[in-house]
Amino acid sequence: MSRFCRITGTGSCLPPRRLSNADLAVELAAQGIETSDEWIVERTGIRARHFVDAGVGSSDLAAQAARQALAAAGRQAQEVDLIIVATSTPDMVFPSTATMVQHKLGIAGCPAFDVQAVCSGFVYALTVADAMIRAGSVQTALVIGAEVFSRILDFKDRTTCVLFGDGAGAVVLEAADQPGILATDIHADGKHRDILCVPGHVSGGSVLGDPVLKMDGQAVFKLAVGVLEDTARASLAKAGLQDTDIDWLIPHQANIRIMQSTARKLKMPLDKVVVTVDQHGNTSAASIPLALDVAVRDGRIQPGQILMLEGVGGGFTWGSVLLKY
Repeated sequence: MSRFCRITGTGSCLPPRRLSNADLAVELAAQGIETSDEWIVERTGIRARHFVDAGVGSSDLAAQAARQALAAAGRQAQEVDLIIVATSTPDMVFPSTATMVQHKLGIAGCPAFDVQAVCSGFVYALTVADAMIRAGSVQTALVIGAEVFSRILDFKDRTTCVLFGDGAGAVVLEAADQPGILATDIHADGKHRDILCVPGHVSGGSVLGDPVLKMDGQAVFKLAVGVLEDTARASLAKAGLQDTDIDWLIPHQANIRIMQSTARKLKMPLDKVVVTVDQHGNTSAASIPLALDVAVRDGRIQPGQILMLEGVGGGFTWGSVLLKY
């Protein structure tokens, strides 16, 4: 008998500290950097974001999102036999954030590791977990996207520091006898690595290079619009479905204009696109599971509906997951 997997629970976590564009503008003005709510909204669609307090790491947000997802799935942490955390902002160089989440959930023994594909990380992690469950080595997996991008932002660069936020989203993925995840499609092209990166690293006890985020916004926009359409169509083709079969598009929440452009190319009305970028900003690997959890909990997403999840990020990486909820 064929073995499949499906999402049985979702969860999320946002730090309590919320900064509207006006709040952020005040903080930046104190450093001599000018911006405004109008400037940010016009270019990105972002109106607010959440930042962690000192001492809070990705693993803290991830563990809370995981607890919510487990509760929604009706599962205990002890039933989990795989943890994958997608993050570009781990608590430490090593060990993995996933092992820290494992410990915070009070469990031990199951494999736990991180996936680093920046904003495409959750799509990559779902793809890996899906393959492991289908192979029969895993029954119940926690797949989490968690980020504290506030720690790697240059608050003297208004073109990037207004874009990002912190948060985490999680799903419980379980083996099933009916298809849940219908198709996945992931890619990368390292020649574009310089258009979105954090070029610093640690060596000899010091930071070498520049340890804050750098982005060529126009180059990212042009690449993103093309590859997001391509990967969505690739997943649809693998599943034998059409644009019209998609009930909800849940894209990486980077920029409202990229999201709108992708929806138009897939001939989807904008009211079928789950949008949280206005309240969360770009939370990188956390953005798709955060948006998924919001739409599940407010009742928009119903069992049996077809969802298209897609992301694009530094690397350059991109990919999609087509699933029946």
